[in-house]
Amino acid sequence: MDSVIMMALLPSAPPPPPPPPLLSPANRSLHPSSNDTLIMLTCSQSPYHLSSLLKNNATVPNLCLAKTTITTTTSKDSGLLFRQKLTYLTNLKINTQKALTLNPNIRSTPLSTLLSIENCLSSMGFHRSSIGRILDMHPCLLTSDPHLHLHPTFDFLLNEVEIPFPDISRSINRCPRLLVSSVSNQLRPAFVFLKELGFVGPRKLNYQTTLLLVYNVERSLMGKIEFLMGLGFEFVEVKNMVVRAPGILTLSVERNMKPKFEYFVREMKGDLGELKKFPQFFSFSLERKIKPRHGMLVEYGLKMPLSRMLKVNDGEFNARLFEMRLRMVEES
Repeated sequence: MDSVIMMALLPSAPPPPPPPPLLSPANRSLHPSSNDTLIMLTCSQSPYHLSSLLKNNATVPNLCLAKTTITTTTSKDSGLLFRQKLTYLTNLKINTQKALTLNPNIRSTPLSTLLSIENCLSSMGFHRSSIGRILDMHPCLLTSDPHLHLHPTFDFLLNEVEIPFPDISRSINRCPRLLVSSVSNQLRPAFVFLKELGFVGPRKLNYQTTLLLVYNVERSLMGKIEFLMGLGFEFVEVKNMVVRAPGILTLSVERNMKPKFEYFVREMKGDLGELKKFPQFFSFSLERKIKPRHGMLVEYGLKMPLSRMLKVNDGEFNARLFEMRLRMVEES
């Protein structure tokens, strides 16, 4: 009895501490143990203890599956968009292999950017076939910003060179390089130089001669002027010659103008006066027109002014040659 009373009077043992509360994945991330290693999954916003993942054969695949699915979808979307760009470029008759080689930025450029270039050119009067040809020649335009790269050129041609709006597309179709030439560094300096040569008033630049704007003043245009003056022409005479025959300024001095002048002097026994009257002589092919026609005249002992010899087609030249031969027979 006493022992029972004594046991009743003794304080009871403290209850065992309650088990630690189960932590949710979010709570676990706030209270990681020092020995735990965390694994972060980019496809989930919650970190999980590696130890908890390994218990009860817990594995990551379910979460990684979401990640893999997302990556695969993104890859598929990216591939689809790239194929859409290739299809678009192909429909424009653009060589896609060449375009991607010359302008790798096409790969990362949105299709909307490519469309904005076409829309810009179309608004300026370009037909789709012309747009494709221009972009195939200069793929760098495909990733350009129309407001930064195209509009300044159009503005310059319209307002400074004063090319009529309907002729803008004609000018650029003749010389697409206009769109990839800097207005401030190339086009405007050339325009100033050409005006000084006499391309003003009735002789001002038009859609046929705007291609001269892409030729560098120091490295190209001045070389032709100096060559002609070196032949014995005065500067005023040279100015008159190039304004009457603008194509001279597009020719190579070494490969074109010099061989023609040498043939003119040595074989044709010509003089500078004839070239002043007909500076277009330099624009005709030496091998296909000048030599063959001069050779026929020499064969029959005939002479003909340069303009009559070169400006007509083969049929008309042969007719003139026949008339001259017939006149010789009648006179003899």
